[in-house]
Amino acid sequence: MASTNTTPSFTFVLFGATGDLSLRKVLPALYRAHRSDQLCDDGYIVAVARKSMDSADYHAWAREQVRPHLDMERIDEDDWERFLNRITYVALDLTRQDDFTQLRDALDGKPAARVFYLATGPALFEPVCKGLAAAGLHDGGRIVLEKPLGHDLRSSREINDTVGEIFSEQQIYRIDHYLGKEAVQNLQALRFGNALFEPLWRREWIENIQITIAEELGVEGRGDFYDQTGALRDMVQNHLLQLLAIVAMEPPHSMAADPVRDEKLRVLRSLKPIAIDEVNQLVVRGQYQSGLSGGASVPAYAREPGVAAESRTETFVALKAEINNWRWAGVPFFLRTGKRLAERVAEIVINFRPVPYALMGEASLRAGANRLVIRLQPNESMRLYCLAKQPGEGMQLQSVHLDLAFDQFFKAGSMDAYERLLLDVIHGRLALFVRRDEQEQAWRWVEPIMTGWADSARMPKLYSAGTWGPAASSALLAQHGTCWLEEEN
Repeated sequence: MASTNTTPSFTFVLFGATGDLSLRKVLPALYRAHRSDQLCDDGYIVAVARKSMDSADYHAWAREQVRPHLDMERIDEDDWERFLNRITYVALDLTRQDDFTQLRDALDGKPAARVFYLATGPALFEPVCKGLAAAGLHDGGRIVLEKPLGHDLRSSREINDTVGEIFSEQQIYRIDHYLGKEAVQNLQALRFGNALFEPLWRREWIENIQITIAEELGVEGRGDFYDQTGALRDMVQNHLLQLLAIVAMEPPHSMAADPVRDEKLRVLRSLKPIAIDEVNQLVVRGQYQSGLSGGASVPAYAREPGVAAESRTETFVALKAEINNWRWAGVPFFLRTGKRLAERVAEIVINFRPVPYALMGEASLRAGANRLVIRLQPNESMRLYCLAKQPGEGMQLQSVHLDLAFDQFFKAGSMDAYERLLLDVIHGRLALFVRRDEQEQAWRWVEPIMTGWADSARMPKLYSAGTWGPAASSALLAQHGTCWLEEEN
């Protein structure tokens, strides 16, 4: 029996259908939605790429390339074949407008509710949009744009202007997969659905907030791309600033798309600018050296394929941000991201202020005695730390915690972030996607950092692969009397 949550009829057109993003993320997410009966029977996938082959060849390619990125033990062979039967392959040169007539022919007779997913480089956004318009396919469609959308504010505006000539803002879905994570959604539920936390969610009760996205992996064969991008553009401008905005936003008047995005924009506009001459004091730029990662010896970033030998591209960023508004004035937000770090983890740490008086001993005054840790990956969870009396004589306090592990508490499995976001596109829900003014405000805030680095002759601070980054990252927090979570533990 089909789920009551199935999508309306749709045609999902996947550009770049043989690329890394498609095989690792998009197609597995669509299969999971199919497997859980989230996709209606009248839902079709049209895979578009340059490689010359037919649909049967593409199905064979998917069996070989996509299945390793799925939970193998949960694949039902008949179900997998039914999923592949949804897919039609079309070979196109995306730079040739005339070729889009072949796509129009392939879409003939399929549902007119169309999603165009651009799993391509930004250089192809313009020719794809113009090709769709020339073939008359854009009306009423929705277009999904993957990052990076430009390398600075100017290039971002150029891309948005180009796409905006063909598609209205309500048709454009700028995807940030961190916004689709279960724990991020639960952060909003925690704040706005419970009387316990919202009164505490302000400068009077919160000492500092830490947001970390750490990766064990290096550039993984993407040196040519990464050396032109770096951690600031790749992670801070989008993922980290979006998480900051969600943590710090005011309650919207509803959970509809624009009220939520309006509040995130207000946070981004309230970020205290980092002046160029403050960059070296407030921002740490690092680059990994050779070391042990995951028990194996790995090369330095500058020795990775595709990376310039004297590259100054950062693989690590830690910074202090402040929000100049009534709720958050004076509360430091510490953001951190990096490659080849000690473990793969993404988390938000809310450190509440200690009690004002040591009525029950010095432990109650310890920084971090009261803390909320929201884990986004690898396992989504929330953990609330507090102090409790140890059994026995005297008043000895000990840190204890209350856990909410989503996969253990809820019987239904957690939905993959890409699966949730792709279903939202098909349903036409914009709340979890980034609006143009949000994106451009984020670029506006990080540009002085980029300028400060470009104007400086300093090399990034080096750190060994498999560690938590350069020592300057710890020193940045020590200046404010605190430390990163793993250093305290």
